[in-house]
Amino acid sequence: MTPARGHGSEDGWLSDAALGRLRAIDDRPDFGSTRYELLDEIGRGGMGIVFRGRDRELDRDVAIKVTSWPTGGDTERLRCEARTLAALEHPGIVPVHDVGRLPDGRLFTVMTLVRGERLDVYTRTLPLPDRLRLFDRVCETISFAHARGVVHRDLKPANVMVGTYGQVFVLDWGGGFTRGYMAPEQALGAADGRADVFALGALLGDLIGAADAPRLRPLTSIVARATESDPESRYPTPAELAADVRRYMDGASVRAHRETAFERGARLARVYRAPIALVLAYLVMRTLFVFFSR
Repeated sequence: MTPARGHGSEDGWLSDAALGRLRAIDDRPDFGSTRYELLDEIGRGGMGIVFRGRDRELDRDVAIKVTSWPTGGDTERLRCEARTLAALEHPGIVPVHDVGRLPDGRLFTVMTLVRGERLDVYTRTLPLPDRLRLFDRVCETISFAHARGVVHRDLKPANVMVGTYGQVFVLDWGGGFTRGYMAPEQALGAADGRADVFALGALLGDLIGAADAPRLRPLTSIVARATESDPESRYPTPAELAADVRRYMDGASVRAHRETAFERGARLARVYRAPIALVLAYLVMRTLFVFFSR
């Protein structure tokens, strides 16, 4: 334990644990004037803290996001996020139920409480086809938002949840920046829907995994095209990215990948393995018939 300088002990030092408890008390907002009761903290980031809470009026658990100690920019960003979510009615987007301001000036947003796991945790033991089907649903959610003029700008595994019954939710539409998933143009403050395509490509790369990448060349080609540094070279939309992934799943040729003759033969053999097996079985039987008939 590393001591930290402070007050309230005989030697003038407070432990890290004690300081952590004091910060938690300091961060914990007062909801006494609202219909909500805070239960426990479930996450925090640069913009604020998310609590599990209780809506006393409707007798249900909810997620409550509270800004950090208020600054004009953070408060406005959370208000913007709440308005964005309220305008997007989709099964993959968590509904907003309420928004308000606390006596200390902090803004809060009340949302449906999502129970489940992060996408990267949920998919660790899933076979590749199941991982790709979940990815397709993420793309569908982002496509829905883009069709309504909304760009996420902060897609990453922590912002995609898989619910108890397999529902896919895209969270945190606040427009933050995350290294590794951030398109190069975002650092310059200029990002459109193709920035989300870049992040989706990085997300797909995570789902494939480094160990499987060498034997999944068409999929890695899809990732490479989606994460091109030049936005004009990427897939224009999440829908077109998802369509190429579905082509791979259906055994069709992938537009992002120039396959060799061997790869084409192997792909067709996988697609038509049942008819090929029947033909081979027929040829074997004919050969045996001719042999024994002699």
